[in-house]
Amino acid sequence: MSTAKLTGVSLLKGAVALPLVAGVSLGAPGLDAQANGSTNGAAAQDEVTFSRDIAPILQRSCVRCHRDGGVAPMSLVEFDEVKEYASQIVRRTGIRNRAGAMPPWYVEKDIGIQHFKDDMSLQDWEIDALARWWRAGTPEGDPADLPPPLEFDDDVVWVAGEPDLIVKLPEVLVESDVPDWWGDIEPIPTGLEEDRYVKSVEIREVNDVGRSADGGHEGRHTVGGRFVVHHMIWSTYKAAETLEDGTRTRASVVTWPVHEVGREPDIFDQDAGRLLRAGSSIVSNSLHLHSNGRDTRAHLEIGFRFHPPDYEPKYRRTSFGLGNGSDIDIRAGEAGQELHAYQVLNQHTKIVTFEPHLHAPGMRMCLEAIWGFNVETINCVGYDHNWVRGYTYAQDHQPLLPKGTILHIIGYMDTSDANRNVPDTRNWQGSGNRSVANMFIDLGMRVELTDEQFVEEMARRRAKLALGPNDHVIGCPLCMVIPANGNPEYWADDGAQGGGAGSADRGGSGNGRGSGNGRGPGGDGSRGDDAGRNNR
Repeated sequence: MSTAKLTGVSLLKGAVALPLVAGVSLGAPGLDAQANGSTNGAAAQDEVTFSRDIAPILQRSCVRCHRDGGVAPMSLVEFDEVKEYASQIVRRTGIRNRAGAMPPWYVEKDIGIQHFKDDMSLQDWEIDALARWWRAGTPEGDPADLPPPLEFDDDVVWVAGEPDLIVKLPEVLVESDVPDWWGDIEPIPTGLEEDRYVKSVEIREVNDVGRSADGGHEGRHTVGGRFVVHHMIWSTYKAAETLEDGTRTRASVVTWPVHEVGREPDIFDQDAGRLLRAGSSIVSNSLHLHSNGRDTRAHLEIGFRFHPPDYEPKYRRTSFGLGNGSDIDIRAGEAGQELHAYQVLNQHTKIVTFEPHLHAPGMRMCLEAIWGFNVETINCVGYDHNWVRGYTYAQDHQPLLPKGTILHIIGYMDTSDANRNVPDTRNWQGSGNRSVANMFIDLGMRVELTDEQFVEEMARRRAKLALGPNDHVIGCPLCMVIPANGNPEYWADDGAQGGGAGSADRGGSGNGRGSGNGRGPGGDGSRGDDAGRNNR
């Protein structure tokens, strides 16, 4: 008889939940190393050294930014550099998933889905190793143990690859002592002569700040010293027109991900390319410029990478932007305040990214999916308004939700003196564009699925993850509903055994009508005594 499991996280009573690794005893140090048949040096050795234990951690999660020419204010490549900042490294990594943490990745590891692309976060054993190294006096160890140095090509202009189309916006001059500016831009023609589907979009700021030994900061310990464009909310627009046969076309507006300082390229779902129409223009009614303390000339360049001309998307992209900007009421000097917003999904939906957007009082956001009696926390992430970022779910781990699901986001706000991001904790705050006002939005991307696509996607996921009848998939409440034509072959005899318990996170369905009787948790067994709420 198979044992029940949850994909994404383990639920071990009295233990911190860690990502599942096949064949690995959960809770042991160095999961990735054990999965490869080895043991991490920092976890196995009494002495932690820079060369053997700390340098590999920094290479994986830090030096992409913390290097000469990088955007961070100090380099963390050489031993002497790292030793100087050791106490700060220990303090910032120890914050884990709250404001001020480094690296800036805030997904809470004991709640919800734990499979994301480009996850730079530190494991618990890595955070522990950094602290032990500092407490031991930051020993260097044998330089022969150092990993090969990473090589970076700072001449690479486009992270996602050379664009097929680059649209250049007009240059602006932001003087050293001017206030912030918000405003519109004149429409910028794309010059595209045929409709094309976009697989990625990337925006970069080109300015005359230049690079220097300190990364262009000139003593400022902020990334913002390098840039003057704070953000741009933008779309592409094509006006209605009359064709030769007299047919009148409709105007077309396509929204694109918000550009913000430090944003990575947006790579869309392979099966849901975004349409860029021929003859369209770039439009924006929200460009925000912020002085970096020096006279700076700058412009934005938008790089589009296309699918082949004959590409047709499998899924239709749906709108994004779940939130409530009207009813924000944040009291002064108070921690633990909550904001709530709900949305009913009218179509089967696959969530591609989760992108919390709050302002200075924001500390945390959670995403829940409510389906019948089942309430699941998909993810909770900390929030730091200095590091607004999105999280892209890994393939086969995107939330897959049936139509009728209610999405619920909860924003946790703090205007107490403990929140250093709030400039004046004495003030009431409502909604607005400025950082001293507030927003409450999930800007994540989603795609819509037809009935046939939804059933097909669930079947593929069951097979890909080798799921059995007693398993439960976080973020996919119907994944374990048995197809009408019987059990999948790879379920073997597990589904034929009656009177079994329900899914692992449901506390079982004591009436014996759970997945063990071959009917699956889509029948009455899904209700259970606890009504599916044990996973919150």
